[in-house]
Amino acid sequence: MHDPTRHHSRRREPPSHHRRAWCCSFTVPPHSPENPSAFPVQNPKKNQSLLKPEIPIKSSSNSLSSSSFPNSPQNTSYRPGIVTRIDPRRILSPGRVSPIDPPDPVEMPKPVTTPVECEQESSVRDDCSLGIFDVRLNLKGKNGSGLVLELSSEVLSKNSCVFADLIAEYRKNSRGLCRIEVPDVENLGVFRDTIELMFEEDIARKLIKVGAYRAIDVLEVSAGIKFNRSVLSCLKYLEAVPWTEEEEEKLRNLFDKMKFNHETARDISARLYAQDMTDSQQTLSKQLVWSVTTCVDANSRNELKSLVKGLLCKSSVYEKDCPDLNKVDIFAVCLSCINSLVSLLEEATTTSPSVKFAKKEDRPLIDRISKQVDNIIWLLEILLDHQMAEDLVDIWTKQGELLAMHKCASPLVRYELSRVTAMLFIAMGTGKMHCCSEARSGLLQTWFRPMLLDFGWLQRCKKGLDMKALEEAMGQALLTLPLKEQYVLFMDWFKCFSKHGTECPNLSKSFQIWWRRSFLRGSETHASESR
Repeated sequence: MHDPTRHHSRRREPPSHHRRAWCCSFTVPPHSPENPSAFPVQNPKKNQSLLKPEIPIKSSSNSLSSSSFPNSPQNTSYRPGIVTRIDPRRILSPGRVSPIDPPDPVEMPKPVTTPVECEQESSVRDDCSLGIFDVRLNLKGKNGSGLVLELSSEVLSKNSCVFADLIAEYRKNSRGLCRIEVPDVENLGVFRDTIELMFEEDIARKLIKVGAYRAIDVLEVSAGIKFNRSVLSCLKYLEAVPWTEEEEEKLRNLFDKMKFNHETARDISARLYAQDMTDSQQTLSKQLVWSVTTCVDANSRNELKSLVKGLLCKSSVYEKDCPDLNKVDIFAVCLSCINSLVSLLEEATTTSPSVKFAKKEDRPLIDRISKQVDNIIWLLEILLDHQMAEDLVDIWTKQGELLAMHKCASPLVRYELSRVTAMLFIAMGTGKMHCCSEARSGLLQTWFRPMLLDFGWLQRCKKGLDMKALEEAMGQALLTLPLKEQYVLFMDWFKCFSKHGTECPNLSKSFQIWWRRSFLRGSETHASESR
């Protein structure tokens, strides 16, 4: 009769050279799904715990959990000082050990790696020749996973004083396979990569392949186990390469948590932290704003405007914990631009056209006027973002010189002034700017009629202006005034619109609201009071 047990045994029998690869490490066949009873489960023995500031590590002469994986085949052709890597064929699947052909002879011991979910107690004979793999490093991940590395005590002791102390203390009391456990490992892969670097002569070359993000993780583990050669290599590599914002934040957190006493670490700290800065952010912001408003090249100025506005924006990531803008500094720049605009308008209204373009080194007058208007509008947008634009309404209302020159300037020049007025009307009519009644009344009484004259030019040369939004905002701004003041301004609009049509803003909707409020509802109220 066919014996299934015998058949199973014949099928499980590996080649002779496979058997010899395991015989030095086990008294029984390796544990596998086909042979679940190869290793009886034994109770864990008490571990010897040693103090380690960054990473708690345990060492014991016995296995630390209910199970462990047997030793992988060992290479006996060890010659110190030759670089090698962990053999990927040594990575064995959880719960299974599959014998493999012995590797070709190499010139350096390779740490043997076994990922585990649980480690069983294995019987290792004290008189068995352990070869160069005389340390079993059992890594316990925080997520419950595990990793076993079989290493050379000579390599570990040479590179890490933490492991050197653990191994030396173990050798005082026991001999044979030294077991060390590292619990609560954050990232098993990073820890394994760090241990692998102990077998490399040129660590920097390996770091180039993994990149800055991984190098920061390796630096943290290396510092924890006091692997000084790796720490120095990581610091030098990180100091020499650019970082992404994510890498910078990760490195900053590491430097806040650990202290590195090395000159290269100080160079990295100088990149991470602003030290001995003579200018505050507010002072620097003022300098940037001044530089933008005085920039000569139009393309560069537009690019810098977008850049600085984004940096100073309240929603910017750079403004999280920074103080607000200095209102006085920004308004000083505004006044400078307005004064320059006054001078340019004087030149435009008093100089003949032949003289205006006589100087070849100067840009056309209209371009210089447009530049100052663009600066004022840009500063207004920054002030609106910081809710500080209300005072600009008073400043613009009091520009009597500009108002007088507006009346005698050509439409091509004067409409530039109405671009500033338009932005103030839009901010006021949309609720972005909250001015007192006197400020609203002063702005509308001063600049509403010039706006009616320039509206057609604004339609033809918008320069980014939303004309529909302007019409709506003008009507809404008028409706915030007392009804008697609304009456005067709405009647001026009615006359202008009836004469010029589409060259004038269409405020019909707001006019109807004013009419209803002034007469229909007023009549009803008066009638009810008379009763």
